[in-house]
Amino acid sequence: MASVKEWPLQERPREKMAELGVAALSDAELLAIMLGTGVRGKDVVTYARELLNAFDGIGGMLGAPAALLLEQPGLGPARVMQLQVIMEMSRRYLAWQLKRSEGFTQPSMVGDYLTAQLRHQQREVFVVLLLDSQHRLLKYVELFQGTINAAPVYPREIIKLVMQHNAAAVILAHNHPSGVAEPSQADQRVTERLKKALNMIDVALLDHFVIGSGAPVSFAERGLL
Repeated sequence: MASVKEWPLQERPREKMAELGVAALSDAELLAIMLGTGVRGKDVVTYARELLNAFDGIGGMLGAPAALLLEQPGLGPARVMQLQVIMEMSRRYLAWQLKRSEGFTQPSMVGDYLTAQLRHQQREVFVVLLLDSQHRLLKYVELFQGTINAAPVYPREIIKLVMQHNAAAVILAHNHPSGVAEPSQADQRVTERLKKALNMIDVALLDHFVIGSGAPVSFAERGLL
């Protein structure tokens, strides 16, 4: 098998990037540049394609737990740490974008941010985004883990956080590890209870997102708030 160095110049990932820009690269080519080398009997691009297939794409790979990544041939601790660094940088970049703009009034941007934060979680996690009067992020808090239906303490804990950070508005979110983002009746009951509690202290509940394997679901866009 020919190595990448023996390929035509325009087909080599680094040379292609230099000529056409990073956006011209496929997911496999991007991953190949990060990996640097392939494994025995496979060039780096072929190896990258196989890894992406194993994890159902680049999102699945970046969001996979370290233990699962380490099971793949050729992915040692150093490479897994590189992938974790890339994922964390992407989360922080999304947070930076949102903080610099009025992104928290744009459901699509908030959905992207929360997807990066929550899709990789193996357990259900309940999140509170505390916002100021200009709807800029004050604090991201992973408040609870477990089943949303078994959390009678939610209103008290959320109000305590709101008061502590002097928040003017709140966005809620939780993930469905099953992958199905459709809100349950329990999700809707909890949302309504929290909305009423927040109204009592004059704090707006802007949205509640459910994160699954596909597009996130926004309660506000569904007309559920």
